[in-house]
Formats: sequence, structure tokens, C-alpha cells
Amino acid sequence: MIQKAKDLAADQVFLDLEDAVAPDAKSQARVAVAGALAEPGWAGQLRGVRVNDWTTPWTHADVIDVVARAGAHLDVVILPKVTDVSHVQALDLLLTQLEATHGLPAGRIGIEAQIEDARGLTAVDAIAAGPRVQALVLGPGDLAASLNMRTLEVGEQPEGYDLGDAYHHVWMRILIAARANGIAAIDGPYVKVRDVDGFRRVAGRSAALGYDGKWVLHPDQIAAGNEIFSPRQEAYDRAELILEAYEWHTSRAGGARGAAMLGDEMIDEASRKMALVVASKGRAAGMQRTGERFTPPE
Repeated sequence: MIQKAKDLAADQVFLDLEDAVAPDAKSQARVAVAGALAEPGWAGQLRGVRVNDWTTPWTHADVIDVVARAGAHLDVVILPKVTDVSHVQALDLLLTQLEATHGLPAGRIGIEAQIEDARGLTAVDAIAAGPRVQALVLGPGDLAASLNMRTLEVGEQPEGYDLGDAYHHVWMRILIAARANGIAAIDGPYVKVRDVDGFRRVAGRSAALGYDGKWVLHPDQIAAGNEIFSPRQEAYDRAELILEAYEWHTSRAGGARGAAMLGDEMIDEASRKMALVVASKGRAAGMQRTGERFTPPE
């Protein structure tokens, strides 16, 4: 799996020391993870490790062993089950000591905090503002258990809930905290790895809200994820057109107007900001324009 991961079209690959590793295999897994992170052949993805949470006896050894062996090749530590900003602060202090000990650039290794229960969701604003935090990640399985949701399918709606989306408040709470602190918001996994249509359906909801991405558990989910979290071609073309038109209309040549018409639609500064969001996502995905270009009126 690790060798295959090196060539996958994912933005980030993380190796798991938490749920994917049995208690008796933790020590052996640390060595394997560190060795894999330091191996050549990675195709430019961000490289990460998910350690065990601070309520376990393994967290400090996970961090110490992996950073000591592969810190120069590690971009991010994913910290699960974060319920308080002190969890992030403790990891930051440990990473700072390890970076100094092993001659690594201070602050280079980022933290992604998983929000997986009611306490974490309640403290999400402080967690998002914690040191080194680069992203908040929804952990839907543990969260459902924390809330006593009546479901056995990670990421799916609980049985009997047929009005709206049971996760909407959670998604928005995490998203708002992330945006308020200038970090990424990442949706959690969809465990039916062969059900690509189901993945698309669930991923489409968080993508529509503005999430930056979603965890995938299988290579079959990657293409769908990249497609869903990139703008539709017509939306990308329209966003670039709005930016061109607004730039001209606000210039001296265009009359220095703060609001103008683009076809049947009025555009203004709010339109520019919304278009920039879509255009930026398209550019990051390497999209090319296929639609019309703005032509100043005669």
C-alpha cells in the first residue's frame, strides 16, 4: 500500500499509527512508518503521520520515534481526538524540542487536528487558533459515537433521519472555525470504499459548503475527490470572466465603477470575492479556461 501511495494523485498521504494499528504492533509500526516516509520515490505529496491521541500511552513515543528517524521528510502530524487546545500545545512543545534536537527548521512540521467528539466541537475555535495548526479534520465515526447517533456507517446519515443533513451543524462549526483562523477544513472518510457514487454524494455536500478536501481510504476514491473539490468547468470559466470584467470596470478606462453589469448580472466587490474563491480553486487544480473572455465595450 505504501509503495502504491507514492504515485497516487492525492495532495497528501499520511501513514497511520492510530486506528489502523493494533496495540501490540505500535512499536513495530513506528519504525515502518518512519522508514517509509524517508524512502525516495514520493511524487510530491505532502507526507504525514497520524499518531495516537494524548489519552493513550503511545503518543509521545509515536512523535519522538518518527521525527527522530524521518523528521526531515515529515510535513504534518495528524493529532486525533483533540478535545482541548492543550492537546495541540503539548504536541507543539514536543515538536519544538525535537526540531531543535535534530537540527530541523523550527516550526516546519505542521499539525492537523481531528475533531471527533462533542468536547472537541465545543472547543473548536481555540483548537483552530492553536500553534502549528494547519487544518481541522472531521472524524465522523468517533463523532457519531460521541453523540449517540443511531448509525453503523461512517459518514452516512443515521437511520430515520430524513430531513436535511445530520452533520450540517458539525460541518459548519468546523468550517467557520477554520476560516476564522485562516486554515483548511477537511471532511473525514467515507468507509464504503467500493461505493464511488456514495462517496460522490457525501463529498459533494462538504465541497458545496466550501471544504478544501476530503480524506480518501482507497485509490478508487481519489479521482472522484479531485473532481468534486475542483470547480465545474463552466463555474471556473464564469469566475475568471467576472474577475476580468470587474477589473476593467473598476479601472479608469472602465469608468472607475464599483458596480457594473455583466450580461444580465450585476457584479460588485462581493462578486469579485466570490469569483476569486472559485477561480483560485480552479487554478490550484490546474484547470484551463475554455469559455469566453471579457471584451471591453466600444
